[in-house]
Amino acid sequence: MVRRPASERVGISSNVFPMIAPKTPLTILLASPRGFCAGVDRAIQIVERALERYGRPVYVRHEIVHNRFVVETLEAKGAIFVEELGEVPDDRPVVFSAHGVPKSVPAEADRRNLIYVDATCPLVSKVHREAERHSVSGRIVILIGHAGHPEVVGTIGQLPPGTILLVEDVEQAERIEVSDPLNLAYATQTTLSVDDTVAIVEVLRRRFPAIHGPKQEDICYATTNRQAAVKAIAERCDAMVVVGAPNSSNSMRLVEVAAKSGCPRARLVQRAADMDWAWLGETRLLGITAGASAPEVLVEELIEACRARYDITIEEVRTTEENVVFKLPRALVA
Repeated sequence: MVRRPASERVGISSNVFPMIAPKTPLTILLASPRGFCAGVDRAIQIVERALERYGRPVYVRHEIVHNRFVVETLEAKGAIFVEELGEVPDDRPVVFSAHGVPKSVPAEADRRNLIYVDATCPLVSKVHREAERHSVSGRIVILIGHAGHPEVVGTIGQLPPGTILLVEDVEQAERIEVSDPLNLAYATQTTLSVDDTVAIVEVLRRRFPAIHGPKQEDICYATTNRQAAVKAIAERCDAMVVVGAPNSSNSMRLVEVAAKSGCPRARLVQRAADMDWAWLGETRLLGITAGASAPEVLVEELIEACRARYDITIEEVRTTEENVVFKLPRALVA
């Protein structure tokens, strides 16, 4: 008597328990430092403290930082984001974003007797003070930055019209004309590519040897550190993902730095749900970082999405330690 397999005796198909294919190995190089900087952390805390002190709603002029997840989280707590001061009711407080605002904005708030809290990053405020100092000394200021970015709009708005000129790239630096080359200074947006800015400054110094620069570098520590961390892993990576928003200057610069530093493919992703997994192709070594306005929870979310699809190994590559903390405005501390 031939004894049939149990699966046949009870009518069970032999493919009920198919072999599960092993996951493809993927090594993740996690750049560090990454994510929130001290200025972003301070700005978010300011909105949260303002909600505690004044109740819902608190208005915020412009996105407090350039990240939809952060904005939506604060909206759920009672923040209302607007683009212009005219959208703020007379009886509610308003917070100015971390990017800084032109002088005309607090002046208008004062005229209307609005309660307002300035969440401008202290390092952006430093650029404002430098630009004002040069202007008071009779110098024309050349601002290196991206036209239309809120930080650039805010810095230009610190000085009288015609006393500050914008330069976006090396070509414009080569072409710009000034009325008095002996009374000239430059300042920079805080979230630029370090290497691109160095090249622009070199042109300005060659063309205008008497030009005055900042006492300390205007590009902020967080931008510099995150770019250095990307450079440290770029050549090792098959691809790199930067977690951040498309309107975030420092995040977009990380994508550019990765590409210029030897990574064959680099792209921005706002969060794991936006990831194009087909784009990874045969990637075996993936770099991950995050812009200074992207919270770590979004990095963790992306890593978990990778874990669901790959057999992952994580290697964190740290290039420096950060311990910068900025104080909150006194009005929100008591």
